[in-house]
Amino acid sequence: MSMDKNGPEDVQIPEENANIEKPAEEKEEKPKFLKQEKTDKPYWYVVYTYSGYENKVMDNLLKTVENHNLHDTIMDVKVPMEESVEVKNGKKRHVSRKMFPGYVMVKMFLTDESWYVVRNTRGVTGFVGPSSKPIPLSDAEVRSMGIENVRISLDVEVGNNVIVTSGPLESFVGVVEEVNTERQKVRVLVSMFGRDTSVELDFVQVKRI
Repeated sequence: MSMDKNGPEDVQIPEENANIEKPAEEKEEKPKFLKQEKTDKPYWYVVYTYSGYENKVMDNLLKTVENHNLHDTIMDVKVPMEESVEVKNGKKRHVSRKMFPGYVMVKMFLTDESWYVVRNTRGVTGFVGPSSKPIPLSDAEVRSMGIENVRISLDVEVGNNVIVTSGPLESFVGVVEEVNTERQKVRVLVSMFGRDTSVELDFVQVKRI
């Protein structure tokens, strides 16, 4: 590190003075690409985009990852779609729609570099989170949103009481009859219309109480 203009260029700043903060006017404003320590694993983050720019943002970001060899930092980019069948003039047709218009999902290790790359992709307006601080999705959210088939660890056993957290039976309380870890399914006995009914639910749909 060199000294100021008036000092010799090859003079080094002593270590005890190396941490002295520069005056505000000398600080660099431009963000840097800093390879910081990665998070413990890659997480899915949600990014805001301009309306109609979802696919463009995904394509541009994937190109940036390819061009800058960032595959070990930014693992995947998705615009979740849902398929439906429409009947028009007596004819059926398959239609694809964006599940979350205005959003793009990015799986990455959060570092200064990955944040900067995603945030400065054309069409991106910010990350979902307080003050644009990226907040990762939980495994349960990732699975329920259909982004990735993440395996869920459910802490329940046969005989435990659970509450249904999503779907047509949301808020129903029942008793666990069977737990299938391989299929990520749980069978629950719930009371419906005065009768006990056995229903099969996804791990992400129930919570122990």
